[in-house]
Amino acid sequence: MNNMKLTDFEALTFDCYGTLIDWETGLYNSLQPLLQAGAVTLGRDEVLAVFARHEAAQEAATPRMIYSELLAEVHRRLAGEWGVKADEERAVAFGKSVPDWPEFPDTQASLQYLQRYYKLVILSNVDRASFRLSLPKLGVEFDAVLTAEEIGSYKPDRRNFHYMIEKLGEMGVPKERILHTAQSLFHDHVPAKELGLATAWINRRHGKTGTGATKVAAPVTPDFVANTLADFVAQHQALKRA
Repeated sequence: MNNMKLTDFEALTFDCYGTLIDWETGLYNSLQPLLQAGAVTLGRDEVLAVFARHEAAQEAATPRMIYSELLAEVHRRLAGEWGVKADEERAVAFGKSVPDWPEFPDTQASLQYLQRYYKLVILSNVDRASFRLSLPKLGVEFDAVLTAEEIGSYKPDRRNFHYMIEKLGEMGVPKERILHTAQSLFHDHVPAKELGLATAWINRRHGKTGTGATKVAAPVTPDFVANTLADFVAQHQALKRA
């Protein structure tokens, strides 16, 4: 049985898009022009699953391509799969859509509470420019922001987690005091657990079937589970009261 407590940790390392930012809503909304142009009749989760397949393949193929350009390339791949005439303006606009993606309603208040108790760090597949434009929606300043752009690879590549562990070590936080906090089992929990990190699953897709905009993951057991970041905060508050 897991005897770890949320109060055992010094730093929370967050995936951003999917955990703090509602990337599925953002993606689906930003794909509407393409879906309408092709009269694509797939349901939302089917659209997200096709996106997940192409995004993971593109990230593996071009690990040094920055995310805004990678999204544009994924858009071109989707247009090809759905038989929609290529439209460069639409592809570039999709690549630049990250700042339009909304935060989850509990994100700001939860992060503002958590920063009283932890160092907060971002480990994201996005590029730095796109993240900076999302930052005002998060409501806090982070102790460090680590992105695929400077790491040169995309999660679930283990390099990203090695890089994060090294950077946190430089900040005085040993690996056993890091709690990696994320929604995606595929991008985050499988590689983090493989490297011996503790993880907290913010299960933003609770009550839904399928894996949405992420690929199916290998079996993995996170150390903590909460359906929302507000639920995660409530677990921490309960410990503080105990």
